[in-house]
Order: sequence, then structure tokens, then C-alpha cells
Amino acid sequence: MEPVQILDEPFPAASKHETGQIDGITTEATALFFADRILVQVPLSAPSPAAVDMALVNESLLPMSHLTPKTLLGGGGEERESMAQLYAVQIASYIVRRDSDERRTLVVGLGLQNLRQDREAFFDVLELMQKVL
Repeated sequence: MEPVQILDEPFPAASKHETGQIDGITTEATALFFADRILVQVPLSAPSPAAVDMALVNESLLPMSHLTPKTLLGGGGEERESMAQLYAVQIASYIVRRDSDERRTLVVGLGLQNLRQDREAFFDVLELMQKVL
């Protein structure tokens, strides 16, 4: 049997990793940029991704109204699902405002231990997302 030869080759998709504090917990976020999708992941516990299709440009700081989040896996109740979808729409809005030609689907995986509805935790997550994107 021939020995296995391991090649150290780069992953075919561009990626970026950042670390930040979310609700007092050091959290790492990862973004993978595929040809047809952008995957943003904040793993801390079991992930619950949501997908958002992006298009159209808007200068408002509010989430773009045409973005439609869909829960793919997980959820954890109506309140948690609503918060996760709000995060997904905010992240998608940030991406589209940064690059108005962006048309890839965004897949967001949020595995936060406590998906709290307070302002500080919300802005902590968005700040980390802006760093990683």
C-alpha cells in the first residue's frame, strides 16, 4: 500500500475569521465567500442558520424590506427565530449597502448561548459581523 500523501492546499473559497465580545463572551465569527453564497457563522452552541436572498440598494439604516429570511435548521421557539431572522436581515442589509451589485444568497448560522433582545448584545453581534465581512 502506498503512503498517503497530504497536500497543504488552500480552501477554494475565500474566508475571514474575527473574534469579539458578545454579551461578555469571547466569540469567533467566520465568513466564507463562495461563488453563489456567503456563509456567516457565529458558533458558540448548536447553530440555527437562516437564509436571505439579497438584491436592490437602499441608503436607510433600517433593514431592507425586500429581504426575506427563512429558517432552515433549528429555531428554538418563535422569539428566538424572530431574533435570528432580524440578525440575518441586518447582516444582509450591511452586505448589500457595502456592495450594491451583491446577489449571492446569505446563509447565517447563529449559535449564541443567549440570544437576548437587548440593544448591547444586538450591536455586539453586528459589530463582529462588520469586522468579519
